Amino acid sequence: MIKYHPLSVMSLAALVAPVALAAVYATSQPASAQTAPEPKKKTEEIVVVGNPLGATDARDVVSPVSSLSGDELLMKRGNTLGETLNGMPGVSASWFGPNAGRPVIRGLDGDRVRVLTNLGSSFDASSLSFDHNPAIDPLIIERVEVLRGPAALLYGGTAIGGVVNVIDNRIPAAPIVGPRGAFEVRGGGADGERSVATLLEAGNGVVAIHADGFTRSTQNYRVPSSSPVRSPVVNSSADASGGALGASLQFLSGKGSLGVSHSNYQSNYGTVAEADVRIDMKQTRTAAELTLRDLGGSLVDSAFVKTSKSDYKHVEFEGPDAGTIFKNTGSDLRAEIKHAKLGPLQGVLGFQGEQFEFSALGEEAFIPKTKTTTRGVFLYEEIASGQMKYAFGARAERSQVNAEGAAGGAPARFGAADLRRFTLASGSAGVSYRASNQVSMTANIASNERAPTYYELFADGPHVATAVYEVGNRNIGKERATSVDVGFKWRDTASKGATNVSVGLFMQSFSRFLVLRRTGVDRDAQGNRAVADCGDGTSVESGCAARILPEYRYQGTSARLSGVEFQGAWRALERAGWAWDIKTKLDYVRATDRTSNEPLPRIAPLRFGLGSVLTTGGLRLAADIERAAKQGRIAPTELGGAVAGHTLISASVMYNLALGTGKSATFFVRGANLGNQRAFNAASIDTIRYLAPLPGRSIKAGVRVDF
Repeated sequence: MIKYHPLSVMSLAALVAPVALAAVYATSQPASAQTAPEPKKKTEEIVVVGNPLGATDARDVVSPVSSLSGDELLMKRGNTLGETLNGMPGVSASWFGPNAGRPVIRGLDGDRVRVLTNLGSSFDASSLSFDHNPAIDPLIIERVEVLRGPAALLYGGTAIGGVVNVIDNRIPAAPIVGPRGAFEVRGGGADGERSVATLLEAGNGVVAIHADGFTRSTQNYRVPSSSPVRSPVVNSSADASGGALGASLQFLSGKGSLGVSHSNYQSNYGTVAEADVRIDMKQTRTAAELTLRDLGGSLVDSAFVKTSKSDYKHVEFEGPDAGTIFKNTGSDLRAEIKHAKLGPLQGVLGFQGEQFEFSALGEEAFIPKTKTTTRGVFLYEEIASGQMKYAFGARAERSQVNAEGAAGGAPARFGAADLRRFTLASGSAGVSYRASNQVSMTANIASNERAPTYYELFADGPHVATAVYEVGNRNIGKERATSVDVGFKWRDTASKGATNVSVGLFMQSFSRFLVLRRTGVDRDAQGNRAVADCGDGTSVESGCAARILPEYRYQGTSARLSGVEFQGAWRALERAGWAWDIKTKLDYVRATDRTSNEPLPRIAPLRFGLGSVLTTGGLRLAADIERAAKQGRIAPTELGGAVAGHTLISASVMYNLALGTGKSATFFVRGANLGNQRAFNAASIDTIRYLAPLPGRSIKAGVRVDF
């Protein structure tokens, strides 16, 4: 098995950074042919994912969008993207132990939630199986935006449940003058984490260079002694590392920029489900983008083109032996043109295309080699009229999936080669009403379609992570959904927004929702049907060598998901340099298969949180209590019955020490699950839920230096 030493990496990025910085200063005088634009003193955070027109105030975005950045992101960084975002309103996370977790938005996961990197596709294998982690490490994230609810209009059918956009500035978005950087080290936690991340950027106002690198190492994680498994949990350690180099060039007096970046990511982690199975993952990604802004033309105001290419591979090792090999090679292109204002009308015309080839080789491969191609065009428009803003748009998309079947030595059960094509249409309309500087309201309605994925169409084999024999449906139709979303926001101007309330209600109804349903047939891992048991869970037909598994097939059903999201904050005290805020949050999703009238699987329960934050100067003291109620609405196919509720208590201390203009050191300590309560994740797959409880009591500390 390939192992990575935890300190092997600051990666090529950090090693080359000093040379890159020197190169910038060697040409630090701007060319006489053009004048370097003045850099902004402070870059405004523009909401990207929910509004292609850009907005610096989330209240101006019709769709429900939230973000995570700065000190809040620093405190919440976890091992996975899902763990980092878990607990945001409407966002939970799948949990296959501490090393694999994707965001779950309003009860939807997998290929219904689009995970993007700087609006570009992230080609990996995380949507295929719950034990596959996204090839994104939270250590290098600068900011994350989460769009809750359907976003197929802007990002395609696989965003029918929502979008997570990870922003890392690997292609510098704005001019940089002089050097700047950051260094972060953290350690501790239930898994004994040891991680280091570094960032270096420099520029002369025309050319900007970015370099980053990270390394993370964890041990088997500890769980409460009352858990059904021994602590520490066997085979839950991990090593990860990566880095990137990027650069951008400003031209047209700062109205244009051209940039490129190259990154690598590698991880080796235990899957928890089995004592000797580890995943060795690698991904390289190259991205480029061209941006033109503030053109002032009669037709075009601004435009951008983004493209990326990724090569992903992971090998599942059983002890020292290499088992199944998964590969995903893909590229994407996104282009948007913001047209000049036409009376009250302001909008964007866009194109999105992507193509990827996915293959799985080995005894446990359950999908044939496939090639998926998607092309879509979309239009998004807004009309502002006084206190009202109206938004509407439409998208047309073509998707095709080509499967090679049993060709090239693949298992005969994959059958003949096949090609499926789908034509998709999505549309939405919304309105926002800014009643005052304190009150705003929004309402949205959308119709969205999603094409079946390669595995929903062509799977045929044993899926180890779910412990079932999974069979696709080549004749299944596209998924269709209609959604309604309303929101209310209030902020107290006297406290400059520190006291605020946000409430959202949503309903998403699927006339066709693709689910895995048990057929009542048992098969063995070799594909034999109607098998007899040797008495030890293996089949007679395989010579007592292959495990017997229940057969599950993808089918269409009707479904409905509805719920509520609430956030509130109250500035209880502000006196003599001290501020005391009390915060609360709540979310709930009810998800039902309307054909069988049974609950859908892997749905987080009612969650409620109460927090207290005390700040003065650079000191921040915080404490939180988060309650997850009992989840009694369990799908018939889920093992273990109702999931017990739990209460998790956490506390943190953060101190920011100013070191000069633009320089600071932030020290932090965070204690999690201080009550050491046994807890299980209802949004995780049932085959791992009780084998991987949530971590026990832990303390993590670190420091981040910005210079």
